Amino acid sequence: MPVQIATAAPVAHAALLGLGVYRPRRVVPNAEIVERIDSSDEWIRTRSGIEARHWAEPDETIVSMSTAAAADALAAAGVTAQQIDAVILATSSQMVLGPSAGAVVATELGMHDTAAFDVSAGCAGFCYALANGANLVRAGQARHVLVIGVERLSDLLDRDDRTCAFIFADGAGAVVVGPSDAEGIGPVAWGSDGSQTAAIKQDKDFQQYFAEVAEAEATGGTTVRPYIRMNGTAVFRWAVTFLEKACRDALDQAGLTVEDLDAFVPHQANSRITDALVRALHMPENIAVARDIAETGNTSAASIPMAMEQLLRSGAAQPGDTALLLGFGAGLAYAGQVVKLPAIA
Repeated sequence: MPVQIATAAPVAHAALLGLGVYRPRRVVPNAEIVERIDSSDEWIRTRSGIEARHWAEPDETIVSMSTAAAADALAAAGVTAQQIDAVILATSSQMVLGPSAGAVVATELGMHDTAAFDVSAGCAGFCYALANGANLVRAGQARHVLVIGVERLSDLLDRDDRTCAFIFADGAGAVVVGPSDAEGIGPVAWGSDGSQTAAIKQDKDFQQYFAEVAEAEATGGTTVRPYIRMNGTAVFRWAVTFLEKACRDALDQAGLTVEDLDAFVPHQANSRITDALVRALHMPENIAVARDIAETGNTSAASIPMAMEQLLRSGAAQPGDTALLLGFGAGLAYAGQVVKLPAIA
């Protein structure tokens, strides 16, 4: 008789059990940025909706911010670190290739022999990580998964770049995903378009940078470190023409319509993109729309959980409400799913 390989026992449903965030101490208003980019507070607000953002201090690292957000998520979920079977951390600004930030965070939280890995999917990273976490739970590979989105994008900013310097910011958000009696995380609608990598990218890879450094040392010249660059027009055009379909795909896969939603939590890229999506989807006025960008800026992979927390903290939405999440950005990549909003600490 052929040898039979056993499989884990699946569970029917997964849900967000708890949410926590970390916002860096330093608040940077537009007034601190405008002179170097020859701009104005009014221009930044009009172009992006941003009034201020948080930039991390030296001690507020990818690991420390993630650990703080995760601790609050565990408390909100009523789950201990020892009950977590896997950690999935999404980021684009971890400045080392290894070890994974997720593994270090797991240890910082007191976990032992816990699976942990990082995901790089730009501003869609959290939703990518969430989809994988939910599938691990449903497949029976993990009972509880800690999903984290975190960025220190201030490390990658050219403070004189008028296209980017006012947009990107720092922070962390985390959720605990676990089994549920009813479905709390809908199927993911996701995809990417690698032909548009120039829309948001690091302007040189590190191999190129190291070669430039070596040449500068040999010739007495200078070089410029890599920075994040963005073609805002290209991103805006893609977002407002393509992402309506992504939203509708996520709703269709969840068996719902726009009218069934209580809240909409898009990636906090630009307030004009949010407004365009709300119009394109014909969202009823009673749906709470996350607009955390005004005080938080664009925190890429941390954006969705931080915006969820702000919506819940303000009382505009409640735990258990039905929300559409949509992450999108560098790649260009997108991911969206319908969820039931979790508890917060």
